[in-house]
Amino acid sequence: MDARRQVGAALKANDDAAERAARAGVDEAKRALGERGPVWWTDGAPDYNRRMAVNTPYAAWYAALDGLESESGPSHASE
Repeated sequence: MDARRQVGAALKANDDAAERAARAGVDEAKRALGERGPVWWTDGAPDYNRRMAVNTPYAAWYAALDGLESESGPSHASE
């Protein structure tokens, strides 16, 4: 994403105005992608975002991961 590279360049150049403009560009892109802003889905499911897994209905699943990770290293869903 160009805006992310512009943030890095602005930080390196120590240019506060350019950094603010680049960060605004990052925010605009993320909002356009639905990553920020109001929730756009309405499936009725509770939102467990920003909660520890042990404090959600996924606690048992999370606890089971500990045994798997210690035996064979971290578990990766994409593998």
